[in-house]
Amino acid sequence: MPQNFIACDREQDLLLPPSLKEWLPEDHLAWFVLASTEEMDLSAFYGAYRGDGHGRAAHEPGMMAWRCCSTHTAWDSALLG
Repeated sequence: MPQNFIACDREQDLLLPPSLKEWLPEDHLAWFVLASTEEMDLSAFYGAYRGDGHGRAAHEPGMMAWRCCSTHTAWDSALLG
């Protein structure tokens, strides 16, 4: 599919810490949210973009879904905490 998305590389090393896997423990809520959003059917989001890849690059819908879910989860945790 030649759609034009800004790359989302979760394996990319960061300046500090070197890797998210080293920064977050295995049982961290972020990994659960990531696994949950990977199971979502995002075909409607992908379908809204031009299939030929023309136009300005967009953030990958899976990454945006994860970001929205993790933000709301963190907010809910702060309110309940």
